[in-house]
Amino acid sequence: MFSLKMVRIFDLVNIDRIKETKMKILGIVILVIGLIIMLITGFNYVTREKVVDIGDVEITMDKNHSVAWSPIVGAVVMAIGGGILLFGVKKQ
Repeated sequence: MFSLKMVRIFDLVNIDRIKETKMKILGIVILVIGLIIMLITGFNYVTREKVVDIGDVEITMDKNHSVAWSPIVGAVVMAIGGGILLFGVKKQ
């Protein structure tokens, strides 16, 4: 039969493996997000604003807005994800 100490050691090993797996998954997710940020460097959206509102007459105008970022941001996010993937959980 296993002693209580052996059961606790097995539990700790399983907990460490679970932590490692979670950190690897987190690293991979952050890497993928960084890759998406690198490939898609911005987006556009349209808002509708009232220009004239006189009684029943209403004139609106579509206004284009753009949001952009540098691909370097994606590279930094990918580096963080890679760091988490490689160095996430240190074994003691």
